[in-house]
Amino acid sequence: MDWLEKKGNSIIINVRVVPRATKDGVAGLLGTEALKIRIQAPPVEGKANAYLVKYLSKHWKISRSDIEILSGETGRNKRIRISNPSAALLEELKTLSSN
Repeated sequence: MDWLEKKGNSIIINVRVVPRATKDGVAGLLGTEALKIRIQAPPVEGKANAYLVKYLSKHWKISRSDIEILSGETGRNKRIRISNPSAALLEELKTLSSN
């Protein structure tokens, strides 16, 4: 699983963001490289990044402070660190990788 990496007490996920989507959602994997996530926010002045963190926080029921964009602030391909992931989150990601 090149898109998901465990590092100590956190995980790092490679994400491909699709801005200006009609609906928010986790759209599945792009091969073994990235998790595809659709968001409604436009890619303007960091709005998409803030919206992405807010969306993931709600979707996975974790604190926004536990989500950090490590790289890709200005592009669609991003690396995201999630600190202290819950068992439910890890199970959902594991399920995605087995499909």
